[in-house]
Amino acid sequence: MNHERVGNLSTLAPCLVDTGVVVNKADMLRLLQDLGQVSYSHLEDNVALSTGQGMVMEVFADPQQATLVANHTLYINVHSFDYLEMGKGDGEQSHFDLVQDNRRLRLVPLSDPIKDHLSRSVNTAAFEAMVADALSASWDACLDDDRNFFE
Repeated sequence: MNHERVGNLSTLAPCLVDTGVVVNKADMLRLLQDLGQVSYSHLEDNVALSTGQGMVMEVFADPQQATLVANHTLYINVHSFDYLEMGKGDGEQSHFDLVQDNRRLRLVPLSDPIKDHLSRSVNTAAFEAMVADALSASWDACLDDDRNFFE
């Protein structure tokens, strides 16, 4: 394998598959932004403080804002955490642990990103077809009105 090295930058970017620790905030954003519906556990010193299910509404990076989990919604700020630990639990279910000191916010995806993506693609295509039909009908109606006006 031939790798082109620039100066003394001889390190390659990490490659993590299903397990590992992610410290880069941009990588954390990419991993979390498409989670959809999740089961979550808020742990401190490995003691569960709260658990529930919710929808990841937004994932962002802003040192001035909080991570919020309330009313079955999650607004996750990657700057609230030191790193993300990804792994697999029982039954090979993926989980993402957002870690800050002795506190963890464990997210277990409940939705399937492949099915969600396919569903969004189908919904987008159906919406585009409806808009095209509506525009076509509107143009037809305008042409009919013009014909009646000039007769």
